[in-house]
Amino acid sequence: MEMARVTPDERLETQAPPLILASASSSRRGLLKRAGIAASCIAAQVDETEIKMAMRQEGADALSVAETLAELKACRISQKEPAALVIGADQILTCGDVWFDKPVDMDQAAGHLRALSGRRHSLLTCVCVARGGRRIWHQRETANLTMRTLSDGYIQRYLGVVGDAALTSVGAYQLEGRGAQLFAKIEGDFFTILGLPLLPLMDFLRGYGVIEK
Repeated sequence: MEMARVTPDERLETQAPPLILASASSSRRGLLKRAGIAASCIAAQVDETEIKMAMRQEGADALSVAETLAELKACRISQKEPAALVIGADQILTCGDVWFDKPVDMDQAAGHLRALSGRRHSLLTCVCVARGGRRIWHQRETANLTMRTLSDGYIQRYLGVVGDAALTSVGAYQLEGRGAQLFAKIEGDFFTILGLPLLPLMDFLRGYGVIEK
């Protein structure tokens, strides 16, 4: 009996596409790696500050801005790597009417923690997947966190322990580490707080054979 032959095109269709994370974020890269998802990383060059300022002046809300930035990152790399699935993500912290970025130095980190002390703030996160230079999927998530009241002395001791790691995350904390001590209450998905809505992303990736069903 003659065996069915698989053409090169059919063979390609049965293979999972390569996966790229359009980010230099060690946190997002670590989340994928610990979940057993192999992805290469190519940081997208996007002027986030300018885009945020322009969209806010036009009246856009923070979650819409996060979605725009996530899509822009994914599509920018996807245009260069059209066969791959490219993941873009962005997160904005809001407290009242104030939008927070990553602190640029320890003085600003201390200022951010003083501003968040004893208050409830929101982490607005979007993840987007692009292929062939266009968005094919996205997910928007919100988490709310209440920080306990922190003394100036505690803030200085905390920053002295965590060091430059405080400058790598919006809000100057990592909830998965010592930053957990800053909080009285969290509401929302843990992975979303870390900057990547991992569970819905994995559900999407199963449909492409990137991870096992």
